[in-house]
Amino acid sequence: MRKIGITGGIGSGKSTVCKLFEMLGIPVFYADDVAKKLYTDDEEVKEKTIRIFGEGVYPNGQFDRGILAALIFQDEQKRQQLNAIIHPKVLALGEVWMKQQTASFALKEAALLIESNSYKQLDDIILVVSPLQKKMERIMQRDQLTEEQIELRMRRQMTDEEKRPFCKYEIINDDEHLLIEQVMKLGRILGKS
Repeated sequence: MRKIGITGGIGSGKSTVCKLFEMLGIPVFYADDVAKKLYTDDEEVKEKTIRIFGEGVYPNGQFDRGILAALIFQDEQKRQQLNAIIHPKVLALGEVWMKQQTASFALKEAALLIESNSYKQLDDIILVVSPLQKKMERIMQRDQLTEEQIELRMRRQMTDEEKRPFCKYEIINDDEHLLIEQVMKLGRILGKS
């Protein structure tokens, strides 16, 4: 079974593309969702997160993703400390999940696929690209963030141009190119390889 990564910047539409692949029967490992669960379900992650950022990220004992996001995007060193805790755990869980799959290929979706070096465990990578304005609109609608907050987060991620050399395939999510058609075509290509 081939292991395919799917990545793209914040607001590019990775999750939408993954949902379309799932409709074709392709299993998807959502690394970012798994990471979010670790903050609640993994006591070691919880303890280390509190040690780095303080009790404030768990108001009333409940993890608050928004508070953590605001903190990590302001402090690069703390962001790297947190990534050193989260990425190895997500990587290990992704490997276990991949071994359980029986389809001709499976996808691993992650915003930081290249930055975390987890792309090295994959056969190929799909890059989802979208115009900046579309990304901004999606993020503002989805996360209720300001333009300044979005730009700060974007600056902490690799650009599409930086990711492109690592990626064999590209899907354009711009409301002009038909997304379903691109996913179906790529699904046929990957299913044959």
